Amino acid sequence: MWAGTVLTDPAAFSGWHHHGEYDTYVYVISGRVSVESGPQGRDRVDAGADDFLYIPRGTVHREGNPDELPAHAVVVRVGSGQQVFNVEGPGT
Repeated sequence: MWAGTVLTDPAAFSGWHHHGEYDTYVYVISGRVSVESGPQGRDRVDAGADDFLYIPRGTVHREGNPDELPAHAVVVRVGSGQQVFNVEGPGT
């Protein structure tokens, strides 16, 4: 298991990646977090303060902060092996 906090700058997004054999749980403390996934990244979930997100192991995604204020979240990953695999994109 790995746990930590994340502070994401306004309008900042990660690159496309997945977390291998780790399930990821996110609790948003403040601000807003968006997660894009699915074919060509068309699926999007937004979470605000006091919301939880779940990203299943192996899900290609990118996350970020679509707002003008910082976003603060707690992230917990449960699994084993390498935690981050960067990829070119979400595929078709």
